[in-house]
Amino acid sequence: MTPLAIKKEIIAICLKMESLGINQGTSGNISYRYNDGLFITPSGIAYDALKPKDIPFVAFGAKDEYSGEHPPSSELDFHYAILKDNPDINCVLHNHSTYATAMAVCGMEIPAHHYMVGVAGGKVIPCAPYATYGTEELSANVIETLRGYNACLLANHGVITTADSLKKALWLAVEVENLAKGYILAKQIGEPNIISDKEMDIILEKFNNYGLK
Repeated sequence: MTPLAIKKEIIAICLKMESLGINQGTSGNISYRYNDGLFITPSGIAYDALKPKDIPFVAFGAKDEYSGEHPPSSELDFHYAILKDNPDINCVLHNHSTYATAMAVCGMEIPAHHYMVGVAGGKVIPCAPYATYGTEELSANVIETLRGYNACLLANHGVITTADSLKKALWLAVEVENLAKGYILAKQIGEPNIISDKEMDIILEKFNNYGLK
């Protein structure tokens, strides 16, 4: 895609996050790999006010520099690290969806109460340890937690999903939120049955074959 097309898609997905109710205001952020760097949402601009010219570009190897009228998101560090070190990932989406963030506030991972937990790449959806937003410490926690996964929670913070396209990253973010909601609701009824590791091995193999992973 051209830079303009990428910027337009970033804005469209930002607005879609709001309409789906998984993000609000200026919280959350999105990045998209392009050539030797990434486009990323700017800091502090409401999604409904975003224009393509507002989306800055940051080159790999020059994290402290950017091109464009506005500085990049305060969460640039983990977007930059994920995309720079994982050439198979094109997009990173971060949001503060309600139920997944509630579990993150409790420092909880999402267990295999439903087989769709496997869409995050493993037998749980893990939760990265807390660190102040926008710091290299948080970035390091995210990178370590995401090893082997394409989604994770951030303790006392929110959710990250990664994918080869923004549409898939958004789909995964919605799925994570639905899984968190299902688990929380099930806990109100009783103790959820957790799928065994052996069964999740089967599920993950099936996901590999069907392209869901």
